[in-house]
Order: sequence, then C-alpha cells, then structure tokens
Amino acid sequence: MAGSSLLVAAIDFGTTYSGWAFSFKHEFERDATKVSAKNWTGGQLVSLKGPTCALIEPDGETLHSFGYEAESKYADLACDSEHGGWYFFKRFKMNLFGQGFGRNLMLEDASGRKKLLAKTVFSLSIKYLKDDLIKLSESRIAGGGLQDTDIHWVLTVPAIWNDAAKQFMREAAQQAGISGDMLTIALEPEAASLYCRHLPVEKCGSGKTSLAAFGPGKRYLVLDAGGGTVDITVHEVMSGGHLKELDKASGGAWGGVQVDDAFFRFLNEIAGPGPDVMPMFRDKNMEDYLELFRDFEVKKREIGPKKDTKITFRIPAALSDTVMEMRDQPLQDVIKKTKFSSKVKLMGDKLRVDAAVVKGFFEPSIESIVKHVKGLLQNSSTIEALRLLMVGGFSESPMLQETVRSRFPDLRIIVPDEAGLAVLKGAVIYGHSPTTISQRVSKFTYGTDVSQVFDADRHPFARMKLTDTEVRCENVFSKLAEAGQILEVGQAQDEQTYTTINETQTEMGMNIYATTDKNPGFIDDVGCYKIGTFSVPVSGSGAGREVTVKMIFGGTEIDVECTEKATEKITHLKVDFLS
Repeated sequence: MAGSSLLVAAIDFGTTYSGWAFSFKHEFERDATKVSAKNWTGGQLVSLKGPTCALIEPDGETLHSFGYEAESKYADLACDSEHGGWYFFKRFKMNLFGQGFGRNLMLEDASGRKKLLAKTVFSLSIKYLKDDLIKLSESRIAGGGLQDTDIHWVLTVPAIWNDAAKQFMREAAQQAGISGDMLTIALEPEAASLYCRHLPVEKCGSGKTSLAAFGPGKRYLVLDAGGGTVDITVHEVMSGGHLKELDKASGGAWGGVQVDDAFFRFLNEIAGPGPDVMPMFRDKNMEDYLELFRDFEVKKREIGPKKDTKITFRIPAALSDTVMEMRDQPLQDVIKKTKFSSKVKLMGDKLRVDAAVVKGFFEPSIESIVKHVKGLLQNSSTIEALRLLMVGGFSESPMLQETVRSRFPDLRIIVPDEAGLAVLKGAVIYGHSPTTISQRVSKFTYGTDVSQVFDADRHPFARMKLTDTEVRCENVFSKLAEAGQILEVGQAQDEQTYTTINETQTEMGMNIYATTDKNPGFIDDVGCYKIGTFSVPVSGSGAGREVTVKMIFGGTEIDVECTEKATEKITHLKVDFLS
C-alpha cells in the first residue's frame, strides 16, 4: 500500500468520463479531503472529468490524444475525410463488464471497421492520465521531480466487476509504466463511502447530513451510479471509523449511458422509417455529432421529474441535410409521420420536445435501479439501513435523485457536493489509509479441485475411478471461501498443505473455481466455472516436499501466500484469471 510514499495518485477510469487526483502525505494528515484534481474543458463544457475517448494514430501504437482533445481532433480529421486510418475509441470500458474475455480481447473502434488489442487501448489511456497527473504534481514540488517510488497509485474499478476484469486493469496499468508493487485496486463504491465519511455537514448536499456523524453500528447503502455500471453496497460503521461491508456488492449496467442511447434512438426514430439516419450522420459529420451530444449532456443535468415545459435541442443543419438526402423529405415533414408528431416540433434549427418524451429516456435505467434498491431493502442486512448515499456522475441527475426520494420516502438521502468526484477523491484517501475497510463479503464460493478416496456415502458411483492402489473420486470441489461469508481483510480464509509428487517438480499448478452455490459438490456442477490458475513454486528436489498455501479473499484482489516448510520461504502470488 502507500506506506512511506510522498503522494498517493488515483485514476478513475470511467465508462463515460475519466479523471485523476492526488494528495501529498502531509496534506492527507492535515485534511483527508484536500485532494487536487484536474478541470477539463471541451468547447463550452467545463467538467471535473474528461470524456473517456482515445485517439490512436494509424500505426496502432501511438496515442495522439485523450478526452475532449481526442474528440475534437477526430472530428477535424473526419471533416477533411482523413480519419480513415486512425483509431477512435469511446466508452470502451464496458467491454470488461461480464464474462468470457482474455488478454487477447479486441476492441472495435468508432468506425466499426477497425480493431485494436484492448490491452493497448487501455494501457495507452492510463499512461496518458498517469503522465498528465505527474506533470501537474511535479509543479508543486520545489527543486526537483518525482521518483517512481514517491508515488503510490490507486486505480478504481466497479465493485460488481469479476476478478478477470480487475486483473486486466492491473496489467494494463503495469503496461502503462506503473509498477505492480506501487499499485492498489480500489472498489468504486468503497472509495466514495470513505470520502463521504470525511466530509463535514456543509459539503453533504441537500439534507445536510454528514456520514462523519454516524457512530458504530450505523448502516447505510451506497448507490454508486456511473456512466456504465451502477454499484450498490451496504456499509456498517465500526469503532475507530472503520467500515465493513454487510452484503456483497450488486448492481448492473444501468448507468447514464443508457440515457444517451435512448436519445440516439429517439433521433433515429424521428428521422423516419428506413435505413438508419443517425449512424450516417455520425460518420459524415462527427464534429456536429459531438456538439449535439455535448449539448444533450448539459440538458441531462437540468431535467427533473417535475419538468413540464418543452425542452429545446439545437439540431445541426447537417442532420437535417442527411434526412433530406436519405428520405427525400424535409425533417419537419418526416417527424409528422412518426409517433412523435404531436410531441415534437422543429422550428428552424431548434427541436422542441415534450418533457414527458425526454423524461422517458431516463426510465429504463432509473426503474432498474429503484427495483434493485427495493429488493435490497428487504434483506436482513439492509433492513436497518435507513440512509442512502448517492455518488457517481449519474447521481447528479435530478431525475435520478428526485425519483429515488419519492419512491423511498423513509430513506434519508445524502448526495454530496460534486458527487461525480466522490469515487476519485475517495480513491486517494483509500490509498493513504487502505485498512479503513476491514471486512468484505464474498460474492462467490471459491474452491479448487481435489481427488479423494471414494466414499460410497458421499460420492456417486458414476464418479468412482479405479487406480493401481485404490478407488478414488476425482473433480471434488474443495471449498476455500463461501458465498456470503464475512472476509476479514488481510486474514487468510483457508490454509492447506500440499506435497510434491515427483522428485524434479519445481511447481504445483492449481485451479480456482467459482459458483454462487454455497455448497457445491463437484467442479463440473451446473453454475460452477473455472476462473483462474496459479502455480506454487517449490525448491529443492525429492517427492513429498511440503508447501503451505494460504488463500486471502478479503482484499480487492485475491492474494495467495505460499510458505515452503523446509526453507520457510514465503512467496505471494496472484491468481491468473485471464486466458
């Protein structure tokens, strides 16, 4: 962890927006919330994070720009029809949400015609953020720059991500030049919770309730609504200000991106039936397309449930021209033939839309969030959690805030100022003080495969296997940690001793399996999957050499501690979750 590092630097690599922040050790000791972050600018829009967009040169190896600059440069290239060989990636983080990807995952760029290795795109983007942060932080130091050992890095990931996605981000960061032993993975809702625990009342937004005032035993839900994913966790305050997780993190792909996607589909619908207009407009008029959606981003932050007046969007002339070209009719005539004819009017370059239509863009994601929170509040671990902390960029939306307030009138809702920065600033705090999170809950039952002497009372006869000396049962699931189990951070949840079989053996390979079933019998049970492997190193020679293996599941990443009995040599390993 941070140890004696001069400063802690955090990178929040988001689906829609990314940013960085840092604080020096002496600043943290004086005021944990004193964290420096960058202001990003793009046209008329000033934001606390920049869009997660990467523009890579035609060689496929060199990052030209990131954020607003990448958007603008790509638009310029597109205007001059010079963008064909370039790679432009936007909102690519969601490719890591879910199952079934490895180190060779390829990403399709915005054109849909070219691909690059995902690891390259992520590592180049992280390197940009890393170098940008170092440049500013060094300006704060008199008489010299920073050494690699001066900085401890923290990289945030959604709590609902699987182990493979966390490892992918770690490897991308290391490829970007961040040393593995100077890097910590932080879970986004935990980081936000830590930040808000340090905030005084006046910075806790509407309601003016501070988490800092919550004593031991108090529980609250953390709703981290970002652009791509929504993470929901339940925390309880412990003595000394420590936090423990009461229920495993849950959530889904219900973030603010869904609202943008609904706006895109709406524009496509009002452009009439037939070949899709919006993709054609986007491909031929990237600058206008970006400006249209930047304008929508501003409007998104103003729309609330009580909004009843029409909402105005400026429609680029190029969009109207595209409709004319593809439909052979003016846009205003096409609109009259759609289901929105009475709800949408085009007046010059202004599109006037009924508030109900625009509020409908939010409905699928918000309803998914509300339904999930409602289910959580019926669980025994959350029934006493009468407070809900809303963080993340999407939590700044009045639509989400006011809907949650109206649907859960008994909950005290806390939305801190600059909710979108809570994760980023909290990640810096976590880097300085990682032991503040003392307990987590296992999302899965983890285990390995073992062979046991056949027992007719426990093992099906179909699994009986004869060897030269005995009858055995193979592929038995040997449990290491159980779904729902309380995991003490830093403490081993399982310890086993393994012995070498042959004299020349230098390592012992082990497989890790996971399932949501609390008591699986075999590794090939329905819902049980092999998720990773690791190799335990052994020195010397001869059969029967013993190694004690401790599995530590309580951290943000699984840690494996191996001790050779003969030499007492200790080795820490990471499970390899990527194929």
